Amino acid sequence: MSDPVRVDKWMWAVRLFKTRGLAAKACETGRVKAGERILKSSSELRGGELLELPFPEGPGTRTVRVLGLIDKRVGAPEARAACEEITAPEVLEIRKQWLEGRAHRLIGDQGRPTKKNRRQIDEHRGFFE
Repeated sequence: MSDPVRVDKWMWAVRLFKTRGLAAKACETGRVKAGERILKSSSELRGGELLELPFPEGPGTRTVRVLGLIDKRVGAPEARAACEEITAPEVLEIRKQWLEGRAHRLIGDQGRPTKKNRRQIDEHRGFFE
């Protein structure tokens, strides 16, 4: 059996978080769990464990099964082979809706919104009737 790997290193290596610091911060909040056990960033993973962790941005908690132990950042195909996403479809649907709600910022110009754009954004978010 292969050597255990730190949780923060593994989450970064399989591309669940953009940086290792963000992975460690998620562990510090106490939201990364293996069953009932809350994991610290220095906790060691073993193959086959089921992890619950927050999405890096936005609502929801994803569920991931550890298939392979890697501690170095690898390409996307190798990263997908090291973990299995088993998040509930309802959670993914809520996340999809949340991302669509943010889409107004991605459309059109990317600079500071004009006064007209600001009004449209506020209306979209429900601040005005």
